[in-house]
Amino acid sequence: MTVRIENETCFFTTENGEEIRLGPDVTIVTDPEKSMSAVDINGQHIYITEAEADALTVAGAVDGRRHLKATDSDSVI
Repeated sequence: MTVRIENETCFFTTENGEEIRLGPDVTIVTDPEKSMSAVDINGQHIYITEAEADALTVAGAVDGRRHLKATDSDSVI
């Protein structure tokens, strides 16, 4: 999946070559099961990198991400 941002509009290109266009009203969320950032497009989570998430917030997207804590007892965190 590639993400391109032009003039506060985000373009996602899917694996099959389809381009999806989103305005600046997109919200970035955290998927706690995968520990990844994503955007919701038509009810489907599209996973993005943290760099892409940061670029989207600069372009006007709502940053709904949350920090996750490791709860495993042998975690180094």
